[in-house]
This record gives sequence, C-alpha cells and structure tokens, in this order.
Amino acid sequence: MSTDDGTSRVVVGVDGSPASHAALRWALRYARRTGAAVRAVGAYDLPGAGWSVSAVDVLFDEEQARRSLSEELGAVLAADADVPLVQHVVRGNPAQVLIGESDGAELLVVGSRGRGGFASLLLGSVSQQCAAHASCPVVIVRPETADGTPPAGDTP
Repeated sequence: MSTDDGTSRVVVGVDGSPASHAALRWALRYARRTGAAVRAVGAYDLPGAGWSVSAVDVLFDEEQARRSLSEELGAVLAADADVPLVQHVVRGNPAQVLIGESDGAELLVVGSRGRGGFASLLLGSVSQQCAAHASCPVVIVRPETADGTPPAGDTP
C-alpha cells in the first residue's frame, strides 16, 4: 500500500473528461489530508490495435497521450502543487491498466463518466470494472457542478 519510500499511494485514472478532472482533484485533496502520494495514470488504446499498426502510429499516440496527461495535470495542479505526484501513461485497456495499478495502492480514484462512448455500453464502464475487480478500495467521483464545486457527499 505504499511507494518505495513507505508513503501511501493513491492511484487516480485520468482521461481528460470533466469526471476525470473531478477525480484528480478529489485524489489530491485526499492525499494532502493523509500524506499520501498520487499516481496519475492515463491509459490509451489504439483503435484496431489487434491488427497491423505502424511504429509511427504507436509513437504518435503515446506522445499525444503523454502530452494530454501533462496538460490535464497542469490545469488541475495549479492549486495542488504541494502533493507528491507521479505521471504514468500506459498503452492498454483503461480498466485493466487501472485494476493492475490498484495492486498495492491505498485507494483507486476514478471518475464516474469518462470518454468511454458506445464501447462502454457493451463492455461495462471503467469505473464499474474497477469497483468490481480492483485490489484496493475504489472511490468513484462524479463530475463537478458548473461552479466547480464537488457534488454533495464527494469531499474526502
């Protein structure tokens, strides 16, 4: 349940959606109160990855995913720079990646609605899969209200 230096680790899934921003803010508030470190994980999958994909496509998508994660973290972290944070971008199914990242974590935080689209209707949402299969407790955070405040009951 800790990092290499013994600090508790909170994993948060990020995908650029409003719910993801809310989950990241929630995780940062929780980490500040508990002294935990935050591991922000962005997972991406290539459309048609089971078919032939060129190395250029893989590099482009990984670089784009890293850039998107950095931009999201930068936008959210302006007021939360005092929390230890590690960025991690992984190619793979988001639910499977986050479930794997939950191993040894104190907490896994995910948004209630991400960028899943039609596929999530067929496969189940990332948050549902994480809640059912993660190795640690899971917090599912709803998107913030229009004024930027968390919905009632969503504060750590």
